[in-house]
Amino acid sequence: MFGFFESEEIKKLKSHITNLGALAKVDGHLDPSEMNFIISIGQKHGMKAQDVRGLISNMDRVKTQLPTNDSERFDQIYDLVEMMLADGIVDENEMEFCINMAARLGFRKAIVGVLVRKISMGVKDGLTREAIKQEAQAFLN
Repeated sequence: MFGFFESEEIKKLKSHITNLGALAKVDGHLDPSEMNFIISIGQKHGMKAQDVRGLISNMDRVKTQLPTNDSERFDQIYDLVEMMLADGIVDENEMEFCINMAARLGFRKAIVGVLVRKISMGVKDGLTREAIKQEAQAFLN
C-alpha cells in the first residue's frame, strides 16, 4: 500500500479514512454510498480504491493520528458529518460518534454539538465547505 516509512501526512490520511470507516459501521452496516464516499475522500488524496477498501477491512491496525491545525481539524469533522449524511439516514449513534470525534480532534467540548449540527445543516442546505468553514470560524474562536 504505502512504504514502510510513511510520512505524517499519510499517517493522518489513513487515520482519517479509518475514522470515516468507524462512523460508517456505527449503525451496524457499511452502506455502499458510505463506502463510495470514503473511497472518494481517499482518491481525493491520492489513494487507490482498493487501498481504501483494504484500510477499512483492517482498521484495527491503523494508529490514530490527529490533525495538527484548525483547518485540518475542521476538514476532518466536515468529512465525518458529510459521511454521516451519505446514506440519507442520520442515526443517533452516528451523531454521537461525530460529536465525540469533534472533541477528540481538539474542538472545545462546549461547542462540539453545535459545530456538528451547524455543518450538518450547511451541507443539507447546499452551502459550500468554505462557506460553512467561514461561518464556523465565528463561534470556534
